[in-house]
Amino acid sequence: MNLDALTRHLSRAQIRSITGAMDTPQIALWSGAVSSGKTISSLLAFLILLTRAPSHGLVVIVGRTLQTIERNLIDPLQSPELFGPLAGQVHHTAGSTTAVILGRTVHLVGASDARAESRIRGATVALAYVDEATLVPQSFWMMLLSRLRVRGAKLLATTNPDYPGHWLRQDFVLRASAVGMRHWHFTLDDNPSLDPAYVALLKSQYTGLWFRRFILGEWIAGEGSVYDMWDPEAHVVAWERLPRMQRLLCAGVDYGTTNPTSALLLGLGEDGLLYLVDEQRHEPRREAQRLTDAELSARLRAWIAAEHLPHGGRVPVEYVAVDPSAASLRVQLYRDGLATTPAHNDVLHGISMVANLLARRQLLVSDRCTGWIGEVGGYAWDPKATEKGQDAPIKADDHSLDAGRYAVATSEALWRPHLVDPMGLAA
Repeated sequence: MNLDALTRHLSRAQIRSITGAMDTPQIALWSGAVSSGKTISSLLAFLILLTRAPSHGLVVIVGRTLQTIERNLIDPLQSPELFGPLAGQVHHTAGSTTAVILGRTVHLVGASDARAESRIRGATVALAYVDEATLVPQSFWMMLLSRLRVRGAKLLATTNPDYPGHWLRQDFVLRASAVGMRHWHFTLDDNPSLDPAYVALLKSQYTGLWFRRFILGEWIAGEGSVYDMWDPEAHVVAWERLPRMQRLLCAGVDYGTTNPTSALLLGLGEDGLLYLVDEQRHEPRREAQRLTDAELSARLRAWIAAEHLPHGGRVPVEYVAVDPSAASLRVQLYRDGLATTPAHNDVLHGISMVANLLARRQLLVSDRCTGWIGEVGGYAWDPKATEKGQDAPIKADDHSLDAGRYAVATSEALWRPHLVDPMGLAA
């Protein structure tokens, strides 16, 4: 496989990591800043190792979901701009759990929770690639390592940093030599394909925790405001000035009995940006009454059926994602004829997703979403968790924020392919 044309445009750090991955005892990990060249380097290493992998044993690519594997890995591999003629040797049908890469069958495994262990239990793995390793359950990671039973089997992985106490850092990064790992840390300067103006833009978009994690690539615990990039002047849009919506993707619902019940509606604008376009909120204390599930269902159904856009014309709401702990409300809504889905509730992953969208000005908020706007400025990391090297927001005044996060995280597969990216660069 001739890689001269590909490596000609790589940085020294990228080339060093690719060559180093060839002789790692077992694990190769790329970590660091966003858009720093981790993914391209690791995928090149994967392609080389794929040609050398033992014939006995499976080749697997692991990601949070099949959709993230397709978006983060398969799509770049099929790009001639990135991989030249090798892109023509990557074959995959969207939605399929296998791909054929350089003539070898590769199994695509989503690992969003501990149940994913069953998908590899009993298998013998010759080569594995893990995308966004900090988002993979530790139990799955350990099971995957135990499956590398062929002589010369290797595991390649990428990640953005997380909090300092994360198991990947504590048990592997800090013990790299002891566990057979080689680790490379990347910064934005390690990606020669980035335009200097884009680097400057990225650096200006992030502050605080997110700057240190996403730009400097540090493993750092959260302190202070969760969404410290929030700027009402930049992020709030008058409802009357909303653009036309391509789709109303999802209504996220956070359920409270004595606390507020909030619903936030997420739309995808014709400009390729996301908008929290409308909000419905019941506050028992302020309204001096507590609604039953049947009454909440009636309000939510009436609100979902109402007009939410200033331009007229009804755009249907495609999904309703309800707090997964709100079983009684979901049952009531179902009885009343409204099908719902349990919201994706990985809190830290959802917070990171919303923070990234806010920082890139890809998520804007209509001034109708008064609960969300009122909560966002005071949403803070829990200092007690920070002292332990962990991430956890303070659980107070976060009901509309949770509802908005549900809408964004649950509908990611719907909006991600259509979202406007300033440069369209791979990580």
